[in-house]
Amino acid sequence: MLALRGWSVSHARGLNGFYQRFESALLRCHGLFKIIGYDRLERPVAALERGVKGMLFDCKMCGQCVLSSTGMSCPMNCPKSIRNGPCGGVLGNGHCEVKPWMRCVWVEAFRGSEAIPGGTTAMRAVQPALDRRTEGHSSWLRVVREKSAPGADAGSSAHP
Repeated sequence: MLALRGWSVSHARGLNGFYQRFESALLRCHGLFKIIGYDRLERPVAALERGVKGMLFDCKMCGQCVLSSTGMSCPMNCPKSIRNGPCGGVLGNGHCEVKPWMRCVWVEAFRGSEAIPGGTTAMRAVQPALDRRTEGHSSWLRVVREKSAPGADAGSSAHP
């Protein structure tokens, strides 16, 4: 998994661009999703999302994905689950103090963010604390619901 995580960060720009197009397609499906029912779609979409994002990003299915804001490096892979920057225990070689064989997810996040237009700015945004009630749920469906809600800004930040 570490090798694929590294590949994903190295290809952050392309993956982010792909996700932007994917999200646009999902947003166009909102009407159909409402007819079918978001609750009915949750299980199969979450399973698909778990497979795809699990392979590419070692996704933990937190339900509040911030990959576009973290250079395609999932902060949930941090042994301390820190969602807002490194803990201060990053070793001199850029590796994690808890898992010394692993590069710090935040060192990787910064590397990936540099490749995404506006990525380093997005990385500076403070992420809210994780709502554990969303674990295991599809962040893709959550984004469609939120961005399709009346009064929602369809051009706001994207999260794979």
